[in-house]
Amino acid sequence: MRRLPPLGAMRVFEAAARRLSFKDAADELHVTPTAVSHQIKLLEEHLAVRLFERGTRQVSLTAAGHQLFPVLRDGLDNFERAVERVRRTEGQVQTATLSSTVAFMAKVLAPRVGSFSAQHPGWALRLDASHRVVDLDTEADAAIRYGSGRYADMVVESLFQDRFAPVCTPALAAVALRDLGAVPLVHFEWGQAPRDESLAPVWRTWLQRAGLVGDAPSDAGLSFTEEMHAVQATVAGQGVGLLSLTLVADELRSGVLVQPFDLAVDSYRYDLVYSPRAADRRATQVLREWVHSQFGNLS
Repeated sequence: MRRLPPLGAMRVFEAAARRLSFKDAADELHVTPTAVSHQIKLLEEHLAVRLFERGTRQVSLTAAGHQLFPVLRDGLDNFERAVERVRRTEGQVQTATLSSTVAFMAKVLAPRVGSFSAQHPGWALRLDASHRVVDLDTEADAAIRYGSGRYADMVVESLFQDRFAPVCTPALAAVALRDLGAVPLVHFEWGQAPRDESLAPVWRTWLQRAGLVGDAPSDAGLSFTEEMHAVQATVAGQGVGLLSLTLVADELRSGVLVQPFDLAVDSYRYDLVYSPRAADRRATQVLREWVHSQFGNLS
């Protein structure tokens, strides 16, 4: 007969140890932080060791906690994979969850979803559009993230680099480079998200590259905290937007928008990101196959 601590307490410990936060573990498990603290205390009493050092605003693992955590984490991962295999019966639809930003989801992923079903019959694609960095162990099987490409403790597979350039409706395309200050400039406020500021494509940077420092105001015009709103305002003819050529590719192909100047600036990367503990998960493998089939020729 196995002499194990309560399984519920061990599950709570694994979540708290992985996140190093009782509050975040409580959010993940849909319980209160007090309940998490109670379960951790119960487990510590059962083992007769302390598993966490409690600080004022954070917790850290003790030596005993460090010893127990990877065993429980790997055990729960193996249990999850076994359950997934048991559930996978003939004709049953499996779900793969892919997370990405709201703008990339709306402009790039959503129009391509039909190819997923054709490529992977028997699987359903769930798209999670969020600016929040989701937990890739529990909330999604993989993510397409937009940034510098540095994601600690994650598997990162590069897809392609984004580029930005001024775009506008054909009616505004006749504006001369030196006269940009005469039309509204559409801005997306990159400061709303934690990013490497050196890569943020802003009008000031583009104007400097174009040799127009001091000739056109870099902060005048319309500012938006949501990137899709900046795209929509530009499509509506409200000004010239310094926009992602990835997000407005369809509008440029159709002629709804035009790129009046050749100069474009490099920006962040799009990467496929997933947890190393999910590498063998079939849902993650399915997403890898589909994502690379869609974007592999863009790198």
